[in-house]
Amino acid sequence: MTWDDYYRGDGVPRAIELPAPPPWRTFPRQPMSSVFQPPPGLREAVNAALCLRRPLLITGLPGSGKSTVIEQVAAELDFGPVLRWHVTSRSTLADALYRYDALGRIHAQRLGGDRNVADDIAPFLQFGPLGTALLPAERPRALLIDEIDKSDLDLPSDLLDVLERGEFEVPELVRYEHDEVDVRLYQSDGRHRVVNGRIACTQFPFIVMTSNGEQIFPAPFLRRCIRYTMARPSAEALRTLVGAHLGTDLPDRGPVADLVQGFADRIEAGENLAVDQLLNAVFLLSRDDAPTGAAREELTALLLRELSRA
Repeated sequence: MTWDDYYRGDGVPRAIELPAPPPWRTFPRQPMSSVFQPPPGLREAVNAALCLRRPLLITGLPGSGKSTVIEQVAAELDFGPVLRWHVTSRSTLADALYRYDALGRIHAQRLGGDRNVADDIAPFLQFGPLGTALLPAERPRALLIDEIDKSDLDLPSDLLDVLERGEFEVPELVRYEHDEVDVRLYQSDGRHRVVNGRIACTQFPFIVMTSNGEQIFPAPFLRRCIRYTMARPSAEALRTLVGAHLGTDLPDRGPVADLVQGFADRIEAGENLAVDQLLNAVFLLSRDDAPTGAAREELTALLLRELSRA
C-alpha cells in the first residue's frame, strides 16, 4: 500500500490493514529503559541521589528522556514497578499521600444496616503514590513526580517536611477508635497495616522529579535535591537516540541525517521542540511508502511544528 491508501477523504468505506506502529507506540506500553542512553553526568547524578537518599530533580526539553531515567534505574536495581505522580496545577501534597472518601463513608453509614460494617473506615482510604513510596519496605520504591513545575507555587515547599523526615500521618486514623487499619496501596489490591495513623519509611524511595524549566523553585527545596539539567542534544546524540528507539543505526549522510541535523540546529537556535517529534518524523519519512516531493515537505512541517505556536 502507499501513503495515500489509508485515509483518502472520499467517504468510501474500506477495510484496510494499518501499518505496524512505532516501537514506542505499541500497547500495552513497553518500557523504554533498554533503549535509553544516559547523557554525560547523569549516572553520577543518579548515584549521588541514591547514596544520599535525596530526590533527583531533572530539568530538560520535553521528550528528552527525563521520565525514562527512573524506569531504567528501577529495572537495573530491582526497585519494582515505578509509582507515578503526574503533577498539575490542582495537585496537592495531601492527595499524593493518601485519599479519604469522606462523602462515601457518610453515604455508607446512612445506608448500612450493620453499624460496625458501615462505620469501617478502611474501604474509604487509599494511599497515593507518594504515600505508597514512603511505606516501610525492605527495598526502596521508585517514584516519579512528573512535571513538578506545573504545580501550584506552594507545592514544592509543602513537600519539604515529608521528604526530609520520610514520614507522615493520616489524621483520620489518628482520631479513629481502632489502633490498626489496613489501607489500600496506590494502584494495587495490596494493603498495608497502619498503626495509630502514622507511617514512617525504612528505605527512603528513589524519587525523580522532572521539570521543563517553567517554574523557579525556592532555595530550601533546591538544596534538598540533587539537580541535573539535560543538555541540548547534538545531531550525533540525536542519531544515536533515534536509532536506539528504531532498533537500527541511522546514516550520517542522506535525507534522514539532514532531517536530524536540521532538528538539532533548530533546538540550538532556541526553538521549542520535543525529541519525540523527531522520532515521529524519522519513523514516517523513512518508510518505503512515505510521501515524496511537496507532500513530504508538508508532512515534515506538520510533524516538526514549533510547540509554542497554536
